[in-house]
Amino acid sequence: MLHDLSHPVTDGMMVYPGDPEVSIAPALTVAHDGVLVERIEMGSHTGTHMDAPAHTVADGRTMADVRLDDLVGDALVLRVPDLTDGQRYGWDELSAAGEIPATVPAIVIIDTGWARWFGDDRATRHPHLDPDAAAELWRRGMRLLAVDTLSPDATGDASADFPVHEIVLGGDGLIVENLCGLADLPRRVQVGFFPFKLQGDGAPVRAVAFLQD
Repeated sequence: MLHDLSHPVTDGMMVYPGDPEVSIAPALTVAHDGVLVERIEMGSHTGTHMDAPAHTVADGRTMADVRLDDLVGDALVLRVPDLTDGQRYGWDELSAAGEIPATVPAIVIIDTGWARWFGDDRATRHPHLDPDAAAELWRRGMRLLAVDTLSPDATGDASADFPVHEIVLGGDGLIVENLCGLADLPRRVQVGFFPFKLQGDGAPVRAVAFLQD
């Protein structure tokens, strides 16, 4: 059974502060042209999307360089419920529901429950991952970090750096942001992230979990 983990892309939807707004409007219409074709304007980090290393790393690989093998596989789901606005969560919170194995799969998904606030101002006050915890996950084998928030780093401070991005993208890994529908996933699950093959720093993805019937 396939389970969608993606927010729909809609006209005027929420974007990361400062990113291009989303505009979807008819370019051609059935009544006038015999076909409906939409004109779409949006940033490369719209909705549920993937960050390639080029997002923060000069001359880093782009989405067009990402291999399909990097996008599909076994994932470990770590749940950190009951977090507060802007809370930094670390290893203690990640391991509260169960010991994290010494070797983790290449894909690690963090479920904070914050996807319910997507589209609300509170989404920008999301919890964020302690970089030491991100570094430990990387040491244990993570190469793709996926979160249900606008970013694994804090959002809203224009002067802030992006330490988790530096760890993951700086290591030539990948980040997926703005997942949803994580509550139904088991702790270990097969997932796939299917982005546009853009020669760019990121792309919207259709994120899918492969669940047993």
